[in-house]
Amino acid sequence: MTLRQAALEKAEEVEEIKSIMQQYRVLGVASLQKVRSAQLQELRRKLEDSVYLRVIKNTVMRRAIAECKNKPGLEGLEGHLKGSNIFLLTNLNPFRLALLLQRSRVKTTAKAGDIAAQDVIVPAGNTGLPPGPIISQFSAVGLPTRIEAGSVWVTHDTLVLEKGGIIEARLASVLSKLGLKPVEAGLTLKALYDDGLIITEEQMQLNLEEVKQSVEEAHALALNLSLNATFPTSENMALLLQAGHNEAYALALNGWILTSDTIAALIRKAHMEMLNLHSKLKANS
Repeated sequence: MTLRQAALEKAEEVEEIKSIMQQYRVLGVASLQKVRSAQLQELRRKLEDSVYLRVIKNTVMRRAIAECKNKPGLEGLEGHLKGSNIFLLTNLNPFRLALLLQRSRVKTTAKAGDIAAQDVIVPAGNTGLPPGPIISQFSAVGLPTRIEAGSVWVTHDTLVLEKGGIIEARLASVLSKLGLKPVEAGLTLKALYDDGLIITEEQMQLNLEEVKQSVEEAHALALNLSLNATFPTSENMALLLQAGHNEAYALALNGWILTSDTIAALIRKAHMEMLNLHSKLKANS
């Protein structure tokens, strides 16, 4: 292929990418590092109705971004175009996209240099492995063992690596023998462009329990405010009617107003006052 042909093909690809970008509001950049091809194919299948995924060379994407003048702020993605990337184009809410990718991640066996997705704890019990060199391998990574019924047993639950730690080759080998999968594999969003706004990986990290708690607290505060302001809504109407009924009932009792609701209470109240007056007269006689 001549340089001219290569340049023409690159220009055609840039134009194609620019055309595709016009169809979507959101453009995400995700790392392909440690992503298996089978996982990528499965992700394409799951997201095919809502997300367009494409592997594009960083040089081609930089040029497409530079020439895409009708998307202000898109150049903010250029700093994230490093390493091997896949690009995701969608009209989904950015945080929904991040959540879909997070839920698509799978546990997998570790290789040297991988990062632990959570604390790596080897549970106590029978490993099913016969005694031999494996004992020294277990000892090298801090696993306490004993021999029982011709098998190697781990004597108690043991933390061998904390979350975020780098998995060394000998630990990866031991975890593989034990069938443990301490690594999460899948796409990780580096950054995302949404209609003029750049959202970073850190900003896309959602703790759903915290979000749920925050929404519940906001709902409780809003409900309390609407009740205090006597502002009727579909959510507080029953409470406002109950509060109004209680206030009206108390007012009727204090004003000795006879109604079908107050008559029994007023009779009891009159009876109690009569008894109280009778006791005072008897005490003074």
